[in-house]
Amino acid sequence: MRKIYTLIVLLAVATVAAWGQNPEIEARLQSHLLALTDPVLKGRQAGSDGEKKAAEYIYKQLNDFGVVMYDDQNGQTFSISAVAGDTIHSRNIVGVIEGYDSTLKNEYVVIGANIDNVGSNVLTINGKPTLQIFPGADANATGVACLIEVAQRIASSSFLFRRSVVVAAFGAKEQGMAGSWYFANRAFPYMKEVSIMVDLNMLGRLGPNNYFTYYTCIPNPDINAAVTGTSNDVGFITPDYGTGQMISSDYLAFYEKNIPVTLFTTGMHRDYHTVNDIEEYIDYESMERICEYIYTFVRNVANMDSKVAVPVTSDISGNKEDNVYSVYDVDKAPEFFHGDQRTFLERWVYDYLKYPDAPLTMGIQGQVMVEFIVEKDGSVTNVKVTKSVDEDLDAEAVRVVAASPKWKAGVKGGQKVRVKISIPIEFRLKRR
Repeated sequence: MRKIYTLIVLLAVATVAAWGQNPEIEARLQSHLLALTDPVLKGRQAGSDGEKKAAEYIYKQLNDFGVVMYDDQNGQTFSISAVAGDTIHSRNIVGVIEGYDSTLKNEYVVIGANIDNVGSNVLTINGKPTLQIFPGADANATGVACLIEVAQRIASSSFLFRRSVVVAAFGAKEQGMAGSWYFANRAFPYMKEVSIMVDLNMLGRLGPNNYFTYYTCIPNPDINAAVTGTSNDVGFITPDYGTGQMISSDYLAFYEKNIPVTLFTTGMHRDYHTVNDIEEYIDYESMERICEYIYTFVRNVANMDSKVAVPVTSDISGNKEDNVYSVYDVDKAPEFFHGDQRTFLERWVYDYLKYPDAPLTMGIQGQVMVEFIVEKDGSVTNVKVTKSVDEDLDAEAVRVVAASPKWKAGVKGGQKVRVKISIPIEFRLKRR
């Protein structure tokens, strides 16, 4: 037994020693970036052939180094209705690395990143049609590259993980986080056994204005302790605790189910959702160190004696009568013209939304996430942007939502209540 224990310790040390200024790992990360930002993929728009090819690439990588895949290379396919009324067919790529503990292997750490970006469009320049591709190198090819690299390391050292690790590449994040919603609400039957969801989004632009940061939505002592322990284990990189605006990402589907979440990111930058989000700007040395950190963090939370605790919290403004609920916590959600948020988008927002001149001229497009409260009298208040794209686009989104007619209020326990709603508002340049 002593020899076996010594062997495991040596293997663990070898695992850690493989990280840190390793040209081979940096080369693998770059290889993933080049594959995912290849112009042939045309920006990996949700439902496109480019997103499908990216998903197939991810599947092959995970399958080749021993992750047990839930589906074939087509992944978990699903369909969603797009803003224009079209149906988008997208997919998740999901696999599992089983833990060694006979009991805890039936609990899960989910680590995920989104596959898609905003795609491409055709502009007329000097009278000629010109294809404009949004490569999405940092958003979110870097998250996917780290996901692949970390998964490879976990698969090769699964004997160090008590809980099982689910590796998920989500499709259609740019369409309201549809892939992660489908995973959490339709495709994965063991959501109650998920200890934590670790989301990787935009990890390649570490610099003076972009710090390696982690967010938890609400303060979580267990996650903070795991971060501190991981920082002590790794030593040379430590994430800041994010207290500002949190990027909207695939963690939301898990957070809404009261599952602890952690988002790791190096943050937003001016090239987000533009043609300048290219592979040449990615810092691979920093990415390698971030991958080491995330691998160690996942190992630490997978080896906790108990699942990550869910902090008790409430969203309260003033007294009890002023509680603000989510649409998932009420008996009857607010209604707009006898419909839901989609009806609001189709029958109000997109009828009155105007594309501001400045971003239109500059070719800026993207998805603005807007949050608001439907009051007890049906009025819309507290409108704010939770995911920004551009100052003018943000302002236009807020203007239209704030001008909303009254809704039918939400109901809980037979009483009208205040309900917080979040919607994605798409600004897309038309193809010619």
